[in-house]
Amino acid sequence: MSEQEKKPDGPMKDLVDRFLRAYRLEGKMEEMNIINNWEEIMGKAIANRTKSVRIHEKVLYIDMDSSVMREELQQSKSLILLRVNEYAGKEIIMNVWLG
Repeated sequence: MSEQEKKPDGPMKDLVDRFLRAYRLEGKMEEMNIINNWEEIMGKAIANRTKSVRIHEKVLYIDMDSSVMREELQQSKSLILLRVNEYAGKEIIMNVWLG
């Protein structure tokens, strides 16, 4: 193998970005970033009452273990949309479902 074949085309980040685009995984990585940073995005109080968070087809599904917190968040769906999309730097979700 020649020296040219051993070296990647560009920085590792560029290679990873191309790989993600080629396999259409960019969106999944962004979704995982939101889920993994839920406490940072929404705060400790909400994160502590959250049983699970998932994203499917631009809908953020949040399961809460507190009916009081769930009712409060029902009134703040637009704030949740704003925080999540702002954190991502683009529109990742279009709707929120609280359960």
